[in-house]
Amino acid sequence: MLITIIAAVIVTGILAFLIVKYLPLKLRPLISILLLVLAVFLTWKIYDGVMKPINFDKNKRVVYEKVIDKLKMIRDGQIAHKEVTGKYSNSISGLVQFIDTAQLALTNTTTVVEKVNKGTKWQPLMVDVEKRVTDTIGYEPVLSRFKGRDYKNMAMVPGTNLEFKIELGSVEKVAGLQVDVFFASVPKSAILKGMDPSLVKQELEANTSDEIKGELVSVGSLNEVTTGGNWPPSYDKEDNLAKKDDK
Repeated sequence: MLITIIAAVIVTGILAFLIVKYLPLKLRPLISILLLVLAVFLTWKIYDGVMKPINFDKNKRVVYEKVIDKLKMIRDGQIAHKEVTGKYSNSISGLVQFIDTAQLALTNTTTVVEKVNKGTKWQPLMVDVEKRVTDTIGYEPVLSRFKGRDYKNMAMVPGTNLEFKIELGSVEKVAGLQVDVFFASVPKSAILKGMDPSLVKQELEANTSDEIKGELVSVGSLNEVTTGGNWPPSYDKEDNLAKKDDK
């Protein structure tokens, strides 16, 4: 588009020169009006060419923030589910039911000193050994972690009639140790539908540190042990501020 606009400006300049030099005086007012209209059109095209990517970035961020908020709820639900049951849920509807009904154990860990015989039965050698003891002191509803959050609708992708895709798997963290993992995602193309196709195409190829990389917006991974999302830190600023306010 930029090349087209530059070419049009050059052509307009050449036409203006030819008009001034060769066109009869009686036709110049009409041509001047036509050139003025063309200038206004080109000005609008230049403005539109500049503002289109700016507006696209603003609009996509609004959409992404809504999607990421849902993915964060799914992540928090999965973390709580793993904490209580020892595994991740394979469905978001199951997570919703879990949040409504499950309870988290509240624990207290203390250090105690015990006498341990490091010698033998006939020649005892008693030494002090520190041990960490964890006791359950109560329970709290998982629901308390989701106060004020629309977790009941977290399965639905904002602005679409789609649901987030949930996948489970396992990763070998160290030799012989398999760790459960989860992955929740939605294609960018689905949530950016209706926006400028050329800019959406560029967005699907995003690969810089300040952008959401790749063709998906996602949290978790099937290839590594993580509960993080693929969005940049700028999308977590509000969460970080909220945590500071709570302290």
